[in-house]
Amino acid sequence: MFGEGGLGGVQGHRDAVAAESRRFVAVLEGVDLSASVPGCPGWTLLDLVRHTGSVQRWFSVLLRSNIQEPPATRAVELELPERDDAYGAWLAASADLAARAFAEVDLDAPMWTWGADPYARFWVRRMLYETLVHRVDAESALGLPSVIEPALAADGVDEFLVNLPFATPFAPGVARLRGRGEVIRFRAADVGREWLVQLRPDGFGLVGAWDGRAVDASVQGSAADLLLLLYGRVGRDFGGFAVAGDGELLERWFANSAF
Repeated sequence: MFGEGGLGGVQGHRDAVAAESRRFVAVLEGVDLSASVPGCPGWTLLDLVRHTGSVQRWFSVLLRSNIQEPPATRAVELELPERDDAYGAWLAASADLAARAFAEVDLDAPMWTWGADPYARFWVRRMLYETLVHRVDAESALGLPSVIEPALAADGVDEFLVNLPFATPFAPGVARLRGRGEVIRFRAADVGREWLVQLRPDGFGLVGAWDGRAVDASVQGSAADLLLLLYGRVGRDFGGFAVAGDGELLERWFANSAF
């Protein structure tokens, strides 16, 4: 079932959105929001906070509307604060709006999503990793260490790989991920989970658990490092990875899987 991910299903994702939002808000206390964000070139920390809170508010509107087709607009009332030092409270309020939406709508109801899971719960899981990755971005901008719980990171890897084939409307490079049956293996050694992605002439997607057969390329590391690798926050040369196999295949994958 989509959305289980070892976190207790949709309730686990709801709780994690709240926890990640609190962590993000805590990072913002007393900091200079003009700092640049390495993970989002061209953005300041203020841009990052505005984006994260705006996404939380937009997703909340989508959930309450129970939309059944792609929305015509992303316009939503943002209630942006006038002072930079109020943005932490604004982000906290955005998370509160999301939490109320989660509590008041049927998260197992069918609705339009851009990804693999055509139910309202998709937006909770998507919001979780949008918030988590940008929390890490904020910490990176401020030179702070980041911690991602292994089970949460593994669920994030799964969410990314499950939905990536559907991301072409806003990530056009994904359409170039085609092949002749080549398989890339991603393994999170610390939690004992792995994902096999097969590139086919008509597209790509996850295939069953590894059974010992040869793969064309593999990347192994901790779940947290794999999550940040897939989101382009670290490179394959990061010290925590064991990389093997077809380097050109991996280059093609990472050049076209930007989310």
